[in-house]
Amino acid sequence: MRVRRVLNTAALLGVAMAPVLLTAAASPAAAGPSPSASPSGDGAAPTRAGTSFRTATEVEQGVDATANGSTGDYLYWSFPADAGQRPTVKASVKLPEASRPAGAQTWQIDVYDGLRRRQACQYGAQTRTVPADASEVELACTLRTVRAWSETWANDPLPGTYYVRLTATGLGTGDLGQPVSAGLRVDSKDIGGSAAVDGSLAQPLVPGVAVTGEPGDSGESGESGEDSGSPAAALSSLEPDDGWTSGWWSDRWVWTGIGGVLAALAGIGGYALTRGRGRPNRVPPGA
Repeated sequence: MRVRRVLNTAALLGVAMAPVLLTAAASPAAAGPSPSASPSGDGAAPTRAGTSFRTATEVEQGVDATANGSTGDYLYWSFPADAGQRPTVKASVKLPEASRPAGAQTWQIDVYDGLRRRQACQYGAQTRTVPADASEVELACTLRTVRAWSETWANDPLPGTYYVRLTATGLGTGDLGQPVSAGLRVDSKDIGGSAAVDGSLAQPLVPGVAVTGEPGDSGESGESGEDSGSPAAALSSLEPDDGWTSGWWSDRWVWTGIGGVLAALAGIGGYALTRGRGRPNRVPPGA
């Protein structure tokens, strides 16, 4: 009877803890928001690309961006990526028949983080050489999972703004300046607690280098010396839909709680099995 009561108590403890753990697993946003790959705001797709890091066109994840350019140009876009995401950048270049080169040409995409460090691709056709009669080039680059924090000497992807550069390499003089049409799309996979680390950045790596099309003022007291008609520098306006994560929450907390409950149940069950039935009835108390 005593063993049965102990096992019943352990079962009731597990049933009581189950709703709490399931609630925590179902709503991690209550403790730390999880980034979403869906576009925010009006979701308008950009139709141009920048020509440098400073003028890179901002693109929401999950939005198809397009741009017209010429062979030999450097086309730049930027997008936000948060901790726990594994971004995949896909680019395509359409080559009109009238602008196709006489020989093969090579196209390449490079991805840089907020510190403008070039990030390696885990997999994907980052560089592709196509023959002269090709009408389209498709490129892809899947980055490593973005970490909430890393050592200063490491080159790990960190939360913040990422830059994509698309260009053709090794072109002859006669192949430069030919019109092309480019497309870009960025999607991310949420890796979850398997990529969590014990730490976070004080601020995401979002450089204040974006340039707005509106003229800026000349400063509060006129000390900046900038012309009021020149473009104004502004911080990047894009971020994940739910904001940047705090870095401390992950689903590892849920599995840790489940492991703790299972360990407690195992301890109670082991104690009940090894304790025995007590003193036999035939043995007197004073023996």
